[in-house]
Amino acid sequence: MAELISGLRADRVRVNLERVCEEIAAAAQARHAAVAGHGDSVVEIVAATKYIPAQELPVLAEAGIRVVGENRAQDLQVKVAAHGELFAWDFIGRLQSRRVRLIVPHVRLIHSVASESALRELARHRALARPGLRILIEVNLAQEPGKAGIAPAQLDDFIARSPLPVAGLMTMPPLTDDPARNRPWFASLRDLAQARGLEHLSMGTSQDYSVAVEEGATIVRIGTKLYD
Repeated sequence: MAELISGLRADRVRVNLERVCEEIAAAAQARHAAVAGHGDSVVEIVAATKYIPAQELPVLAEAGIRVVGENRAQDLQVKVAAHGELFAWDFIGRLQSRRVRLIVPHVRLIHSVASESALRELARHRALARPGLRILIEVNLAQEPGKAGIAPAQLDDFIARSPLPVAGLMTMPPLTDDPARNRPWFASLRDLAQARGLEHLSMGTSQDYSVAVEEGATIVRIGTKLYD
């Protein structure tokens, strides 16, 4: 298990954030050049804070980070209680149905809805949800055994039964040391979203966000790249 990150400096995080923004802008420009008629797009950075202790969060706000994503329901509760006003909050971890009631009051977006039990719990606890809460459906494009995400063939039925508005799709491609190998998975998710008129694509992490943006990501989930 990775260790918690402490001793963050706002000036260093700000430099890292600026570098990531520059790389995203370059990737978006490359996509615009490759796709005729592709309009301007905004790519949102969600800072992954799984390994950031609550006491370090004000440093991120000082550095200019506006949206954070948490992986664990309990950590989300603690951090929102301490610094809820500093950020917009997303849930980006694996969504356990028994934790749904702890998550929905705090977040604007859940990136990882991928099970029948999650749909049931979202419906059950809809009254607790923060106003405007929307979800992203996680798709297991490679259909890796044991990995979260629904199969593409199940997507239309899953969307139709969602008790909350579906803002878009999310995916985690197979692990690889070569970011370019994830391009086909990102392109496939983009095609699935476009065919269904969905706005958002949450895809790309610190390892491969430039490739994801080139393939149409509207949200990237960045962790270590911001904190190194």
